[in-house]
Amino acid sequence: MYRTLTVIVGLALASGNWIHALQAAENWPQWRGPLGTGVAAPGEYPVKFSAEEGVAWKVELPGLGTSTPAVWGDRIFVTCGVEGQDTVLCYDMQGNELWRQQLGREREAKRPQSSGSNPSPFTDGQSVVVYYKSGTVACLDFTGNEKWKVNLQQQYGRDTLQWDLGTSPVLAGDKVIIAVMQDGDSYLVALDLATGEEVWKQTRRYDTEWESDQSYSTPQVVHVDGRDVIVTWGADHLTGHEATTGAQLWEIGGFNPDNNRAWRTIASMVVGDGMAVVPYGRGEWLAGVKIGGRGDVTRTNRIWEDRGRGVSTDVATPAMRDGRVYVVTDGGRIVCRDVKSGDELWSVSMPRHRDPFWASPVLAGDLLYAARRDGTIFVGRLTDDGLTLLEENDMGDTLIATPVPIRGGLLVRGEDNLFWIAPVAATTYNRVRTPFTR
Repeated sequence: MYRTLTVIVGLALASGNWIHALQAAENWPQWRGPLGTGVAAPGEYPVKFSAEEGVAWKVELPGLGTSTPAVWGDRIFVTCGVEGQDTVLCYDMQGNELWRQQLGREREAKRPQSSGSNPSPFTDGQSVVVYYKSGTVACLDFTGNEKWKVNLQQQYGRDTLQWDLGTSPVLAGDKVIIAVMQDGDSYLVALDLATGEEVWKQTRRYDTEWESDQSYSTPQVVHVDGRDVIVTWGADHLTGHEATTGAQLWEIGGFNPDNNRAWRTIASMVVGDGMAVVPYGRGEWLAGVKIGGRGDVTRTNRIWEDRGRGVSTDVATPAMRDGRVYVVTDGGRIVCRDVKSGDELWSVSMPRHRDPFWASPVLAGDLLYAARRDGTIFVGRLTDDGLTLLEENDMGDTLIATPVPIRGGLLVRGEDNLFWIAPVAATTYNRVRTPFTR
């Protein structure tokens, strides 16, 4: 059932960097994990915990941020605003703060549930790259020394987003890739990981209705047709860009057939098994498209779609594994589909609540984690034909960042605290409390 490590090895052999890829599989180098699909390495993971129970340590964070931590080895990297400054913090796996680095004036959020530190950091095991609403992109070494810093808004033009910056940087080989999709000048840019210098900049602009050209989603780097491709979602189009030059290889449209206004995109697409599953239409529509090809492949590559039944997601990015995609709607319904056909395999609902699910779901072993904004983390066990609720865990903190399952434990970043849920004995995983409501 679990082909995660096999897939990683295959991708690593194709790209020639197998040692680094195997290391990444045991870490959490970026927002959606080793492959960008919301999947942890196989293993046993915690089920029952709370703000006190099962917590090996908890540290109070010195500032506000909603980014998901990156983890490599004994280092945890967290971004937030501290004393009006864009800040990156480094903790060890025992919860000790090793260093903090301030990188310039913070640009505060427009919304109280957001922050100037929404983008999640990434690391390659030697450096950590961070990005902020201020436009600052910086690369630091593992001891906190600044290697380089640039500001995209000063260099390429002002931020025209209606709301707070959300897209996270990703790594493609030796390049830092950032997508800026907004009103007016939208682009992808590649910065040299070693120097921060521009390697290439590719315009990515489409004519849309008001606000439908704005995107808060994060690209995903995949190996397609013998090359690394940056798959990017926004402005009513899914595009594939050649990683070494930024050249656009293909595009898929048709995601806003009625030209609706304000169809900005928040949730990212997820890519695997030669397909991308794309949430759109403000949580109402979902599509499966084949990736690859040349030019406009809208007619040939759109494989399936589901419209207007509230079975998609507006904020939380789906997870994908072994030919199945798992969508958690804002209201807490979990829908499992076959990636290739789009067939709904099963769906279940979590208890109704006024707070939404904004954190993206993650898969760890046979468990699915889904965090609700009020601080509840639902843990369910996956089977071939459904999911059973094991626990509802109250962390006593606002949760927007994605939980990080790693090495048998669970790292949880709340609004106020960072928690490490310690690995526990496998025998505690057999407790079944209540099934989800079907």
